Amino acid sequence: MPDFTNYPFAKYGLDVSHETCGMFNRYCELLLKWQKVINLVSDTTLEELAERHFLDSAQLIKFIPNKQIKLADMGSGAGFPGLVLAMMGVAEVHLIESDIRKATFLREVSRETLGGNKEPQRVFIHDDRVEDTVIEGLDIITARALSPLRDLLVMTNKLAGDNGNFTALFLKGEKADEEIAQAKKRWNFDVEAHQSITDSTGKVLKINNLKAK
Repeated sequence: MPDFTNYPFAKYGLDVSHETCGMFNRYCELLLKWQKVINLVSDTTLEELAERHFLDSAQLIKFIPNKQIKLADMGSGAGFPGLVLAMMGVAEVHLIESDIRKATFLREVSRETLGGNKEPQRVFIHDDRVEDTVIEGLDIITARALSPLRDLLVMTNKLAGDNGNFTALFLKGEKADEEIAQAKKRWNFDVEAHQSITDSTGKVLKINNLKAK
């Protein structure tokens, strides 16, 4: 298991506090424990938990200059990237995960690291489908390894509701450009594609001004 108190986050331009590193360590312990019972992440990535999941998620904080915002993570799974961003200080994070077992895992990690229901509550878990979830006033919407971009934008548009002033941050792989081209057939949006710090072929997509054609 990685020891995040000695992890070189600064090398990647990330300022991660000692307290947050402690939360990451506890998160890892719980993930490895639960992984024996339910499939939270691919077994092939367990030897690279720090880079493949924690660092990959943490890089999104670079695109969230103001942490006093409301964020929703679609299809949160094992909590990447939403739960990592909550531990890094994002004020209000909503994790949307329809698998009840994974949602239960997310609640335990939240309770063990961020104090669960202690005030002020920072993390809210929605054990429902994204399409059936209502969260008002979202500033940021995230997703990782969930669906092709064209499908993500359908879910994003539904989740955002009448709020057009939000930013979507999606972690994508080597087919990012192809997915953007496909999505542009149905949607108008502004997009910035930033190089991932964990995958030479990966991209962080920052999307604004989403509108259906």
